[in-house]
Amino acid sequence: MNLIKRLINYKITPLICLLLLSAWLSQQTLAATTIQVSTDRNPVNINESFKITFTANQSPDDDPDFSSLEQDFSVLNQSSGSSSSWINGKSAKTLQWSLSVMAKHAGTLIIPAVKFGHDVTSPLQISVTEAITTKASNNDEDIFLEVEASPKETYIHTQVLYTLRLYTRVDLAQARLDEPELADAVIERLGDDSRFNTQLHGLDYSVTERKYAIFPQKSGKLTIKPLVLTVELISNNRPNYNGFFNSQATKTKRIESKAITLDVKPAPAAFTGKHWLSAQQLVLKQDWSGDIEHMKLGEPLTRTLTLLAKGATVSQLPELNTTLSNDQLKAYPDQPVLQEQKKTDGVIAFREEKIALILSKAGDYRLPAIQIPWFNTVSQKMEMAEIPETLLTALASAKTVVSSPQITPVTTQAITTTPTITTRPETNYWLWSSLLLAIGWFITVIVFLKRRTKSESFTQDASVNSDITDCIKALKKACSQNDSQASKNALIAWGRLTFNQSTLGGIADYCDVRLREEILHLNQSLYGKASKEWQGNTLFQAFTENKARQKKTVAKDNSLEPLNRL
Repeated sequence: MNLIKRLINYKITPLICLLLLSAWLSQQTLAATTIQVSTDRNPVNINESFKITFTANQSPDDDPDFSSLEQDFSVLNQSSGSSSSWINGKSAKTLQWSLSVMAKHAGTLIIPAVKFGHDVTSPLQISVTEAITTKASNNDEDIFLEVEASPKETYIHTQVLYTLRLYTRVDLAQARLDEPELADAVIERLGDDSRFNTQLHGLDYSVTERKYAIFPQKSGKLTIKPLVLTVELISNNRPNYNGFFNSQATKTKRIESKAITLDVKPAPAAFTGKHWLSAQQLVLKQDWSGDIEHMKLGEPLTRTLTLLAKGATVSQLPELNTTLSNDQLKAYPDQPVLQEQKKTDGVIAFREEKIALILSKAGDYRLPAIQIPWFNTVSQKMEMAEIPETLLTALASAKTVVSSPQITPVTTQAITTTPTITTRPETNYWLWSSLLLAIGWFITVIVFLKRRTKSESFTQDASVNSDITDCIKALKKACSQNDSQASKNALIAWGRLTFNQSTLGGIADYCDVRLREEILHLNQSLYGKASKEWQGNTLFQAFTENKARQKKTVAKDNSLEPLNRL
């Protein structure tokens, strides 16, 4: 209706109005909303509940119709919600529908397409296993722990998935669980806890599952100590007296899991690599910023080497760059980018190296092959990740050819020819003089205006730099006093001058990872529900490091500039 009113206000004819309206409606129909479907676990047990989440970045055509799920799944409960964010001056909205379901039978099931009016989701496959008949020896209790490790026989520095599950069918007031302990091992917690319901021997249990990745650092028999859970159970027995201030009756219980022993073997003798590296999957690749077959002398070309390993840590990944500088080729490596992602199925390690290469002589240059031997923990075989030998070709720059002028000999006929003399009017002299004076006056005005602009610009830049310095001093003082509100004001003043941003979220988008996290932590402490006492030293340290990195980047850019002139 608002669109029709606007068209009428602009006095557009009914025919054009109708055509515009139909085009707008057809565009809205064609732009279907994309709705993503995901589950919190896969596979699942037939007696376990799991969550199906539908996520959209804009409002779908209509409310969802979940009746298609009822053939293979029982819908226990459902909820929906939305969230909005503002990133780099653009608003983003996320809508979610979450369903807690339980499979009706085992096997490979398909979560069918769900209709949101004209918008339809894609089907999703999920594996449902048979019911588990045996659990821990104390599975008749109201609460117990179960732990497992996979695999129990492994190699040194190889990932072992350690899973613990807490089964309970009573209400808990408080719970405290120890972390797994294993000498000579690196232990990483994977993702957030997952919660679901299941049945054991006809009893309903609520299950909390937590996963860890363990990387043994030496070979031999290694034992993971039992986990200790201390809980306060809400007692059903009421006290003999009543009172408004009486606390709820609880009882404390201590529960232990079983110990698990790992058989860790040294690296197999068949592995011939210099550095032992084991993973479930490994990918090595290279990318170039330009054409390696038509390089220009003196101009840099960036080579990007990337190594991705599933089931390994960043510290296990070797260096990738093997190119050394010589008379023909200059190599300028950048600092490597190292990242780790902790998924529910293990750790994913990432290493990226960028090298600027400059050829100073025309011709071909061969970069040696890069080979990384690694042990595949899935196939239990040694494999080789390789980037083959790469050929670079630099073309000679085109030289300017200066042709010799041709001299025409003077003939006698040319000498004897009588020249034609043209008499110029006297008024041409005054015309050209006036024109030259006007041009000179015009140039003088332009030079004066440029000098004035530069002077004003310099004065303005000096004023802005002075204001930024004052903001940094105020931020340092506020952080040293742990004054979160004053720190926020100083950051906003600095962000307004530096990035033209006046919110903490907008400023965080322009900073590096660590400073962005500290700014968001400050924002959470100011406006979060469960705000804690804020400490400002880490924020200012991250601010200082962010400033140093920016200076370092500018210095690197300036240092490469003379090389382009070779």
